[in-house]
Amino acid sequence: MLAIERRACIKETIQEQKSVAVSDLARRFDVTEETIRRDLKVLEAQGVLTRTYGGAFIQGGAINEVDVTLRETSYVDAKRQIAAQCLQLIRNGDSIFLDSSTTALEIARAIRDMRLTVLTNSLLIADVLSHSESIRLQVIGGVLQPQSMSFLGEAALAALAPYYVDSAFVSCRSVSLDRGITDSNEQSAAFRSDVIRRAGRVYLVADHTKFGQTSFVQICGFDALAGIVTDQPLSAPWHWMAQERKLLLLENAPEA
Repeated sequence: MLAIERRACIKETIQEQKSVAVSDLARRFDVTEETIRRDLKVLEAQGVLTRTYGGAFIQGGAINEVDVTLRETSYVDAKRQIAAQCLQLIRNGDSIFLDSSTTALEIARAIRDMRLTVLTNSLLIADVLSHSESIRLQVIGGVLQPQSMSFLGEAALAALAPYYVDSAFVSCRSVSLDRGITDSNEQSAAFRSDVIRRAGRVYLVADHTKFGQTSFVQICGFDALAGIVTDQPLSAPWHWMAQERKLLLLENAPEA
């Protein structure tokens, strides 16, 4: 198969599946992983996809669930910037919820030395915080979803029922001025919606790639939020919306 034909097949695959792994593509086309990495680099230059360690993904599509192993290595600096800003919103003694997003995973890494009660349905966050002597960790169980490494479903909703927290840090797949905060996965959206009803304050934590898009199912509207934390300055309409609803807007200032 010619390189141009292989790249066309990769493009078709990622448009359908929304994400691909280098190792899987190498086996499929019987080429080296380095060859696949070159293909992905070409396709990224064409604006087809976004490369990350071990694979690539695309942002678009109402139903678009990217495996956590790929999400964890994408936009890492942006997520760390968001986590650093979230420290302004967390005080020793607080109870907080962290969802199963990789942005929340960076928040977990940033708070390991604080004295907090942390509620989460993320297996990855539970692993990070299990090594902290100052964190009181409460894990919400349920059916483990391997793609997100989180506990979801009816059992998770039932396990969540007794709990309330001071603050919840919730991410999403997409956020739109017209359609609010949306997700690709119905179970994940349902769980986040229930968490939002159990938090004194809710902060949306989302990197710049998620704004201006809409996914399959709504999590909540902006009226449910206390604030939005992101890594890049937002456009004027977002500021007008935040001012109208009295939302805290934390953006990472651009470098001088």
